[in-house]
Amino acid sequence: MDVQTTRVIISSAVRPKLRPYVHMRRDDLRGNWVLLSPERIMTLDEVARAILKLCDGKQSVDEIAVNLAKAFQAPKDVIEADVTEFLQELADQLLID
Repeated sequence: MDVQTTRVIISSAVRPKLRPYVHMRRDDLRGNWVLLSPERIMTLDEVARAILKLCDGKQSVDEIAVNLAKAFQAPKDVIEADVTEFLQELADQLLID
C-alpha cells in the first residue's frame, strides 16, 4: 500500500489530480455532485466541481486559475488564492496528489 509520509504543498506549479481511490460523481438522488473516497463523501458546490474538473494531473494550479478566472470573469490572483487554499485542504486529507 502506498502510504504518504510527507505533506503535499500546493503551489502554482503543482499539477493536482485526484488520488486513485477518489472519484467525483453525480448524486442523482439528491441532484448534486459529490467527491467519494473510502468512508467519506463530500458534497461539492459549483466552484469546487469546476476546480476538480480541471485537476487532471496535466494542468498546473496556475493554469487552472487562468481557466477559472476566464470562466468566472474574476481576477486571476484572487482565483489562484482560493484554488490553492481549497486544494491544500484536499491534499491534507489525502484526496489529491
